[in-house]
Amino acid sequence: MKNWFKDFGPGVLIAAAFIGPGTVTVCTLAGAQFGFTLLWAMVFSIVATIVLQEMAARLGLISKKGLASSLRKEISNPTVKILVIILVMAAIMVGNAAYEAGNISGGVLGLEAIVEDVTFLIGGKTIKGFSILIGFIAFILLYIGNYKLLEKSLISLVIVMSLSFVITAVLTRPDFYNIVKGLFIPSFPEGSILTIMALIGTTVVPYNLFLHASIVREKWKNKTDLKKVRKDTIVSISLGGVISIAIIICAVAITTKEVTGAEDLAMGLEPLFGIYAKYFLAVGLFAAGITSAITAPLAAAYVAQECFNWEYDLKSRKFRSIWIVILVLGVIFSSTGFKPIEVIKFAQVANGILLPIIAGFLLWVMNRSSVLGKYRNTKFQNILGLIIVLITLVLGIKSIAKVFNLF
Repeated sequence: MKNWFKDFGPGVLIAAAFIGPGTVTVCTLAGAQFGFTLLWAMVFSIVATIVLQEMAARLGLISKKGLASSLRKEISNPTVKILVIILVMAAIMVGNAAYEAGNISGGVLGLEAIVEDVTFLIGGKTIKGFSILIGFIAFILLYIGNYKLLEKSLISLVIVMSLSFVITAVLTRPDFYNIVKGLFIPSFPEGSILTIMALIGTTVVPYNLFLHASIVREKWKNKTDLKKVRKDTIVSISLGGVISIAIIICAVAITTKEVTGAEDLAMGLEPLFGIYAKYFLAVGLFAAGITSAITAPLAAAYVAQECFNWEYDLKSRKFRSIWIVILVLGVIFSSTGFKPIEVIKFAQVANGILLPIIAGFLLWVMNRSSVLGKYRNTKFQNILGLIIVLITLVLGIKSIAKVFNLF
């Protein structure tokens, strides 16, 4: 049993990365507003995450390179290479800045449930003090680099919160028939398209595809470890998906359809914690917000390092400048008067729209014999990957059309 658990690592971190404030918020919104009808979107998201993250992990293990560095090496045309690097950097910068705003807003949401926020008026704009506080904590931890112990503690709190949702889902005695129906029969209730994209965006996180390839290289060294890599990925992400589904099931029992703050989110945990649900969720959201606020800027900096072939130095000015930009943008978007729930939802939708671009690049690299040799994608893996890209592309186009009222 001890050896069995030793085979886990990177997959757990990837699962922990998507079980953040965005997942809690979006899954609660989905359950409260649409009942069990969008459970299928979470099932699709889990399958898509397993398929794509397995590719990213296999790339890191076999080639000893990340996705960005593989693209830079494999594209021979200088013009195309520059365009791809610009596109990847733009996607990651935009996506991670939006995601960072959602992370910080999630932490703010938690604090606001138990303490009144302090606001400042600067240039006619109301600035939230909690957003600046969380951004400052993340900056100090990232700059010093001594955040691993704190991160483990915060992840532990997030795991406890997540398990609480699973227990609560059972306590609410949900309608089993409607759960099964929602899991396996796709439906698109009126006004649900953005929520569907948010569910996908909060689970299949584009920057995790870059991050997974990097951390797999540190955990395992030999090609013979591929079986362990796949077990780690499949089991960890499946468990993360079960937690997300449990949050949706809990939220169906919420009496209000308008979820505007942490107190509304906490209603899903009241069957287990009663009047203390608000405080428990507040701590969990704050922990999840801080943890994610550290990892998102770091992931963007890793991508930039690979894209521009910088020397591996986490304390270099170039590396730090990238995560500082992401962190500052996240603080700005989170602190300038937007409602935390809306910021979090927008971040997940933005990630969902960017996903087909990054997934398309990943599929291309995974078919390069020069990179993976006999470990390149099989026909079945390519079919699964193409289906995921096409579905997310169609949903992304529909989301953009919905936002801009195109039709």
